[in-house]
Amino acid sequence: MAKLTTQYVCQQCGRVSARPFGKCPGCGGWNTMVEEVIEAASASSAAAKSSVHGLNARSAPKRMSEIAGDAEERIQLPIGEFARVLGGGVVPGSIVLVGGDPGIGKSTLLLQMAMEMATPVEDKKQGFKVLYVSGEESERQIKMRAMRLTRLAGEGGKPFSEDLLLLTETNLDTILEQVSAVNPDLLIVDSIQTVYLPDMNSTAGSVSQVRECANRLRELAKSSGMAVFLVGHVTKEGVIAGPRVLEHVVDTVLYLEGDRFQSYRLLRSVKNRFGATAEVGVFEMRDRGMVEVTNPSEAFLAERMVNTPGSAIAVTMEGTRPLLVEIQGLTSPSNVGNPRRTPNGVDFNRLLMLTAVLTRRMGLRLAEHDVFANVIGGLRIDEPAADLAIAAAVASSFRDVPVRADTVLIGEVGLSGELRWVGQMNARLREAAKLGFKTAVIPHRVSHGEALPTGIEIKEARSLREALSFALLPE
Repeated sequence: MAKLTTQYVCQQCGRVSARPFGKCPGCGGWNTMVEEVIEAASASSAAAKSSVHGLNARSAPKRMSEIAGDAEERIQLPIGEFARVLGGGVVPGSIVLVGGDPGIGKSTLLLQMAMEMATPVEDKKQGFKVLYVSGEESERQIKMRAMRLTRLAGEGGKPFSEDLLLLTETNLDTILEQVSAVNPDLLIVDSIQTVYLPDMNSTAGSVSQVRECANRLRELAKSSGMAVFLVGHVTKEGVIAGPRVLEHVVDTVLYLEGDRFQSYRLLRSVKNRFGATAEVGVFEMRDRGMVEVTNPSEAFLAERMVNTPGSAIAVTMEGTRPLLVEIQGLTSPSNVGNPRRTPNGVDFNRLLMLTAVLTRRMGLRLAEHDVFANVIGGLRIDEPAADLAIAAAVASSFRDVPVRADTVLIGEVGLSGELRWVGQMNARLREAAKLGFKTAVIPHRVSHGEALPTGIEIKEARSLREALSFALLPE
């Protein structure tokens, strides 16, 4: 008979302890240790379970020369932006975790991808065999959403196929049995927090359940060559719920980001064992599902009002892709002793620093004004290359003088008011020239190694004061 034991697991970092703590020794979080009852399996059952899930206790070391090292052909995805973030497609035998806020579009994007992949292709008699497992929605709910996507896509896009296998189940043992019977090319589990193993006494979504279920699915992917997608819930801090080890188990971690009240969504890669990290795919949420935005810079600038004070164009890098975004600044006289600094899409401390530089180095009396900064489109910019555009937008609003409409601003601003060089400048300038901008204000080059692109006028500035003299129209 199996022996029942009790352990305490931290819900944030996954640290396991034999006794409870008010403060977790691992991550320092308070009241995060949760009691779990576990059932200790016998050695024979554990060995049998390992054998079932592809682990071989008699495996032996191999020389590197004895291991086949040919690169596996990726499974091509019908959604180009999704494939871009994954590095060109799905690697067979990989496991991908997709996280995001509730209602952001995770299930819609994966269901849309699954239906398109199940569509018959020209060079095969049938498409890929895809199994969609849902622990949160009924089969009828998924069918209704699929019919809506299919009907609306047929009006203005490519219709989807209904050759998709659906399974509504939360028992992982039952799911694995059905997977063994169907043998799909692609498995989608929505979500990892809803599935459970019946031989564990803890509830679904607990640290031990999430960790063990993810390990079982990882073993399934590695032993069978099946590509597995997991949907993960996020906490109020914006990180994937469950133990941190969940992100270490999977091969790729993707976050679907964006403001629920905005139509644009960013699919961001933060970990990828088979491609570049920090890649970003841009989508727009419409009635017919998630629609790719092939030229996001043009989309973000579509509603821009030119020659308006307080508007500047920055060129930010999202992975290897340059994006042109509009940054708006607004200053307003304050009626209180402590004026506000309100950023939206900009780091708060960065806005404080740039406000202080404008006050001290440029002589702008911003201490008596409220300062607002906003990135259009619901994007968030963290890199310092947008410093110059933020400072120009605030100064433009304060002086009530527009920034030149055909000018982009790229550069980091230091505390002394100097401009500093940023990386991937050529890619930024090429994207600006491609969208029709005539002038770029950038930091002065210290070394003239690689030649800058032609087709756009370059104005090099050593200081913020000099850059603003190039960018702002005469008063």
